[in-house]
Amino acid sequence: MGIFSNITGFFSQLRSDPAGTLITFVYMAVCILLSLILHEVAHGAMALRCGDATAKWLGRLTLDPRKHLDPLGTLCMVFLRVGWAKPVPINPRNFRNYRRDYILVSLAGIMVNLALFLLSMLISALLAKAIWQPDLISYAAQTERKSMFLDIYHYNPANAVYGGDYAAWADYSSSTVLMYVQRLFLMLAQMNLGLAIFNLIPVPPLDGYRFVDEFVFRGRLAMNPQTMQIIHTVFLVVCISGLLSGFLTTVNGAVFGAVSNLFALLI
Repeated sequence: MGIFSNITGFFSQLRSDPAGTLITFVYMAVCILLSLILHEVAHGAMALRCGDATAKWLGRLTLDPRKHLDPLGTLCMVFLRVGWAKPVPINPRNFRNYRRDYILVSLAGIMVNLALFLLSMLISALLAKAIWQPDLISYAAQTERKSMFLDIYHYNPANAVYGGDYAAWADYSSSTVLMYVQRLFLMLAQMNLGLAIFNLIPVPPLDGYRFVDEFVFRGRLAMNPQTMQIIHTVFLVVCISGLLSGFLTTVNGAVFGAVSNLFALLI
């Protein structure tokens, strides 16, 4: 579905479950701020480490949302789960080792998102061990379904963190408060994995394009500004239309499920 369909769906959910929808929206705002801002700051910090202080001079090495958030990119992040912030300006001419540093700067934001994803999954797994009663955990282990406590794409109760279905699992939980805390970290994990995978798409102006251009083609994919702008505009339309959503959901779900299986070993 496109962004406008999802906005309509949001207001429908707001009418049917106002408290749950508003809580989810607040959580989402926190996750978006952390994920997008740290992604962009990582680019600027890595560029500075490689010899380019452009981002620092322009005041982009800050956690101030006003310096980073792009209105359309943030809106897409809320309603399509894919989005972007204002790109941090860099000047590759200042790099000490052009090719190596260009690759490092291109991957810095993705690596931060992946680190946040893994950290959030770790915390969620530790919380799950404290949340769910031993009998339920034992049953899940016997049926080889312990990932049900983490995998928001395929199972309840993990998926209940988005559906407002806490009551259905209250009898099996030792702490409702911790369920809400885990809800935040699972959303943070989902969002950062989604950002990392989205940015790996080799289309300008995403990080994946810059990485593929330099690492694989050694800069031979360079385009003139007009061509870059046309591709950028077409890609924006594709994102807003929701044409990428199904593909990204499938990929994100597969990766999230696999990682959930690994972290479920800690429960």
